[in-house]
Amino acid sequence: MSDSAPATTPGQARRAVALFFLVSGFGFATWASRIPTIQHQLGLNEAELGGVLLAMPTGLMLTLPVTGVLLRRYSSRQVMLVGAILYNLVLALLGQVAHTWQLVALLFGFGVSRNLLNISVNAQSVGVQARYGRSIIASFHGVWSVAGFGAAALGTLLVRQVVGTGPHFAAVAAVLTLVALASYRHTLPIPPAPAGPARKPGFAWPDKALLGFGAITFAAMACEGTMYDWSAIYFEKAVQVPKATATLGFAIYMVAMTVGRFSGDYLANRLGVPRVLRGSGVLIGAGLGLAALVPQPLVAGLGFVLVGLGISCVVPMVFGLAGRAAANSGTAIAGVSTVGYFGFLLVPPLVGFIAESASLRWSFGLMALFGGLVVWLVRRVVAQP
Repeated sequence: MSDSAPATTPGQARRAVALFFLVSGFGFATWASRIPTIQHQLGLNEAELGGVLLAMPTGLMLTLPVTGVLLRRYSSRQVMLVGAILYNLVLALLGQVAHTWQLVALLFGFGVSRNLLNISVNAQSVGVQARYGRSIIASFHGVWSVAGFGAAALGTLLVRQVVGTGPHFAAVAAVLTLVALASYRHTLPIPPAPAGPARKPGFAWPDKALLGFGAITFAAMACEGTMYDWSAIYFEKAVQVPKATATLGFAIYMVAMTVGRFSGDYLANRLGVPRVLRGSGVLIGAGLGLAALVPQPLVAGLGFVLVGLGISCVVPMVFGLAGRAAANSGTAIAGVSTVGYFGFLLVPPLVGFIAESASLRWSFGLMALFGGLVVWLVRRVVAQP
């Protein structure tokens, strides 16, 4: 399988890779914004939904070694394009589910394709950053957030217009596929990673020195994944807003995250990364705690704003710290993100089980403890000014 690309300027490469981040973020938030709709359609309670949601992390985790093998044989741009096409195909099919077993199978496939797309697009972002000679990875995460916000807003509008998930998901998948195909030509033809004398696995844990950064990422991404999967449901069932406006909780969170990601660098330069990370943990804990203690629309909305601001910069800043602490920044970021994804994908399904045995308010209250964990870990792991 040959791989060639026209001469590409750094700016063209940056825009092309940013558009693949848009594809990833818009596609995932499209699914997340309609979780309550699909839950109602299939008649799932919180525990059943939590069990179904485990299919996505299962698909992602089982594919990690396969993705490593593919990236040793093919350029990351090739894997990224295939992942994007599969990702959108599965998204379109998710809108057609009529049985729980179909949802489980498709979410497994969604996890597989999401893994292929996300690992390869992050590899591309590292290559683009090398051309700039300075950190620009945070801007890619910002694009992902903007895309998620746009998808959440669209989902809210279509719920109000009583548009089914079938046409919604199919239309989004078609547009995102066209975006990926149009952007592909300006991505970087990065050669596959050489196997070396001793073939290392495609999936490996970070070494001991980076596990602390991984733990911070785990805590933050556990909260982030919970907000994606449960924020709309929380607004509907705990805050008791009308079904048609339940996705506003998710939209509020995404707006706050987007603002935080585009302002985080300024705050870090003014206050220092450790202070920003500690403040982020405080905001996460306070926001989730506030939403759990006072489930009223305005108060819970304020809580979701605090959570979005708190989560927004933790992962990009920890990636930056990990990259500077290791000889190979790409390997360090990959290892830390591996630990983080366990939090992002495995913790949210547990929220459903806790909600079924206690309540959603208890689930969100317990999740607030992760904010305190971030503060504690930052004090122990990150060098203080």
